[in-house]
Amino acid sequence: MSATVPRDLRGRDRPDRAMRALALVGGLYARIGRSPGRDPRPVDRSLLLTVVDRAVVADGVVALRLAAPDARPLPRWQPGCHVDLHLPSGLRRAYSLTGAPDDRRSYRIAVRLVPGGTGSAQVHALAPGAPVVVRGPRNAFPFVPLPRTLFVAGGIGITPIAPMVRAAERRGVDWHLLYTGRDRAAMPFLDALGDPRRTTVRTDAEEGPPTAADLVRHAPPGGAVYACGPPPMLDAIRAAFPATGAAALHTERFSPPPVVGGRPFRLVLRRSGAVLDVPADRSALDVLRAVRPDVAYSCRQGFCGTCRVGEHLVCVDRPAGDVLAIDL
Repeated sequence: MSATVPRDLRGRDRPDRAMRALALVGGLYARIGRSPGRDPRPVDRSLLLTVVDRAVVADGVVALRLAAPDARPLPRWQPGCHVDLHLPSGLRRAYSLTGAPDDRRSYRIAVRLVPGGTGSAQVHALAPGAPVVVRGPRNAFPFVPLPRTLFVAGGIGITPIAPMVRAAERRGVDWHLLYTGRDRAAMPFLDALGDPRRTTVRTDAEEGPPTAADLVRHAPPGGAVYACGPPPMLDAIRAAFPATGAAALHTERFSPPPVVGGRPFRLVLRRSGAVLDVPADRSALDVLRAVRPDVAYSCRQGFCGTCRVGEHLVCVDRPAGDVLAIDL
């Protein structure tokens, strides 16, 4: 901001003393804002919560309820939100909130144990009374109600879908839920899906894996489809979606999508000076983890921010392609 007195509508200097005083005050604030030592500090939005309840809700699936030790109200959230858990080992993992958004006393998550997965194993080891650092909630899968909606959940994908179904019921949405899984014993929350007349439960053990047509059979023309589940299920829904006449498709994945249409580049680690070649079909994180397995990550889809680092992208015309330099 400048301390120069603004001119009037005809470009003439304004002798107005009030305007001069206002300009001087504005200039003073601008100089204060630029003075050393007054850079804004990042806000720490971490929450120290406690596991207050642990329950096995399906084969290999535990549900945890987290609350503040002093019982203070937790930040509000909407269907589709997730929280980032900072686990005791230093790992960070993102999990969908699956409780009731109007319950500000606790957050509820459900986690399936992944064979060989370190994050899910650590979550399963948490017992009532254990402290947990949480960041969030954040929403990368927001629910925007349309008059007619199909929900499709595959296995543990029911966690973000269940609050959406309850919200749709409250708002009078004409909804249908297709819930698929390996078998009923492995599918959490089967007893809390809402109106059974609007719900189809399909298992591989009873009927075989669903086809793309099975997955979108109830897609409403002009309505929306919300889907969360394993990549093959989502790929099948995407392929069949154009023929349904539905107006909007919203999905959330368990794993990162394949890199398509990429180009090779070099990743420079500024601190060590190491140079890594990233091929066109791999992500920078994949290549980086091969040499730095301690790098923190969670969703691997670009929305949780766990693996974000200070970076400077230098687009240069070199035979080796572009260069990405990061502060590692």
